[in-house]
Amino acid sequence: MGSESRPLQTKGIFRNLPTFDPSIKGKVALVTGANGISGFHTMRVLLESPERWTKVWAASRRPPPPEMLNLLPKEARSRVEHVACDFLSSPEEIAKQFKEKGVTADAVFFYSYAQPPPKGSAWSNAQELCDVNSALLDNFLGSLDIAGIKPSRILLQTGAKNYNIHQGPARTPFVESAPRVNVEPNFYYPQEDSLWKYCQDHGSAWNVICPAWIIGAVNNAAMNALHPFAVLAAVQAHKGEKTEFPGTYESWLANTEHSTAYLTGYLSEWAVLEDKCKNQKFNASDACLVANNRLWPEIARWYGTTSVEQPELDESKITTIRGEPGPTPLGYGPPMTVRFAWSFQEWASKPENQKAWEEIMKKHNLTDNPFKDVKAGFEFGDMAANPYGVPSMNKARFFGWSGFVDTHESLFMAYSEMSKIGMLPPPVVDKANPLI
Repeated sequence: MGSESRPLQTKGIFRNLPTFDPSIKGKVALVTGANGISGFHTMRVLLESPERWTKVWAASRRPPPPEMLNLLPKEARSRVEHVACDFLSSPEEIAKQFKEKGVTADAVFFYSYAQPPPKGSAWSNAQELCDVNSALLDNFLGSLDIAGIKPSRILLQTGAKNYNIHQGPARTPFVESAPRVNVEPNFYYPQEDSLWKYCQDHGSAWNVICPAWIIGAVNNAAMNALHPFAVLAAVQAHKGEKTEFPGTYESWLANTEHSTAYLTGYLSEWAVLEDKCKNQKFNASDACLVANNRLWPEIARWYGTTSVEQPELDESKITTIRGEPGPTPLGYGPPMTVRFAWSFQEWASKPENQKAWEEIMKKHNLTDNPFKDVKAGFEFGDMAANPYGVPSMNKARFFGWSGFVDTHESLFMAYSEMSKIGMLPPPVVDKANPLI
């Protein structure tokens, strides 16, 4: 019996979540990349249901750090067991680790990702990204037979880059039926091919989940694109200055959507438990339109400062960067153009801002300093300040998904949890103002 015949539930700020038949119980999950933003939050979701998921294997090179595990209830921590794996090693070596630990899995949630040092922007080394991340999944899938692990469902998380938004203007809203575009190598495509072949050969079912910019608390902010927004607001508050907006008039007004990792975890659990969702790809977003003209003043309020009331309107102060002429994901039109008044990386390079953060770290006993590597710490902030389009949630809704979270509330929750794990100072207000 599917979840559509059962009542919906609310868990804190997460609303309209599915409930499942109580006969679904005694399952074992294997979550790879469990110390990353997506893997950790899916693990949190699964651990909320001790009868349904009696065991969760956390597979990664290093275990989730104690400060992150402390976000879990004590009982939940008792059902997690780490297995040390490097998925760039051979399938035989990976299988050896699995067998030594006695790993089994009814469902696999694959979140492992490697970012080779780029020569230019974050995704400029397209072929190397393809080679490395294809190898991660291929080695993992190759290890399952050797280890005697026979999952009935394998979920692979990819993302909005599935729609080539990092390669230029793409058709929006993003829909799962969109054809592949081979402007340049895209590692999600060979990963999908490997997953489909494995499942076809082994009689397993698959899911692919595509989130947008991901929101969630982990102690590595490199892929947490909205983390720099909080760092900026906290530093400006510390200096007694207002928060400026780096983008243009168009970026200030444009709507976009983000993907809260916790909500995507609920969607991912739903996808693997629903028989009707076998062999389907789903976008994952909060289904909450957000615009910078509302988000930036709200984040500023959380940290005790104010935000500008309008973006920079003087065109002479706007920097325009145009991509190289050539094919675009649309197949026509000009290449990607990025316009901004100032960049996060430029702001983070200023000594007065680095000094302010050091003082904040000392005051609040923080352990993370994103200013140590400005490019790694702030590059995604530049990207996230420029809306890129909206993923469609129509397909997930068509299949019965109705989960929702207000992105203001989930971002406030993420920032608050980041303060507990040494990433950010605590907000100075008690709660977010939802977009209602």
